[in-house]
Amino acid sequence: MNWNEWVLGNELPIRLIFFFGVFAIIALWEIHSPRRQLTVPKGARWINNLGLVALNTVILRLLFPAAAVGVALLAQKQGWGLLNYVAIPFPLSVIIAVVAMDFVIYLQHVMVHAVPLLWRLHRVHHADLDYDVTTGARFHTIEIILSMLIKMATIILLGPPLVAVVIFEILLNATAMFNHGNISIPERIDRVLRLFVVTPDMHRVHHSVHAPMANSNFGFNLPWWDRLLGTYVAQPPEGHVEMEIGLNEFRDPQQVDRLPGMLMLPFVRELGEYTINRRW
Repeated sequence: MNWNEWVLGNELPIRLIFFFGVFAIIALWEIHSPRRQLTVPKGARWINNLGLVALNTVILRLLFPAAAVGVALLAQKQGWGLLNYVAIPFPLSVIIAVVAMDFVIYLQHVMVHAVPLLWRLHRVHHADLDYDVTTGARFHTIEIILSMLIKMATIILLGPPLVAVVIFEILLNATAMFNHGNISIPERIDRVLRLFVVTPDMHRVHHSVHAPMANSNFGFNLPWWDRLLGTYVAQPPEGHVEMEIGLNEFRDPQQVDRLPGMLMLPFVRELGEYTINRRW
């Protein structure tokens, strides 16, 4: 068995180990040093948020058994993608691939805020009435499927090494849990960290009920795209402790923090004022 076959065969357990490891670290950090007081009971909310994660995982595996790494292996064998047409050192190709895929995720995030139909899906993520480690994985099933299709298309066009795809998937999951964590980081440390990675204080601004704040800080992993493309906001005007999380038109926990309500959320009510083309 060669290296690529080993990675393909062990991709799921590798990702699960990192997922549960990072989840446990952030969850314990939230207990020891929370940034904000939660507004709704944690137990039921966690069960439903994690229930959505489990449902999405099962559906993705049924629809895409080989997932993104399978597409990367196919692209490599067929010679598809930009990185399969240029001769560059392997470590550099891994770095380029990870950074490029992260930029695509940034653009995808802007897109789901800009297109009203896609915003209906993405508002499941924003409707969470609290902000903690489980928020980072709370996405509607249709959005998760769309995200996988975009990821596969990116891999075919880019032709990244197989290991780069696994590294990217691990980093994306880990940083999404980290920057959605209800964790307290000293301001002086946060200022340095957010030069290299999206921090909880940086991304929490994006979950404000105020539309201009919700349409900023789109990055999940690398913080540079927001700064370069003018979507960066340093802090919420009212401060992190006082800022209100969620969407103004969805404040009923029975609707937004229960699995059936989350699944139905894209199909109910008006769009509200959150899509980018309605920003002002």
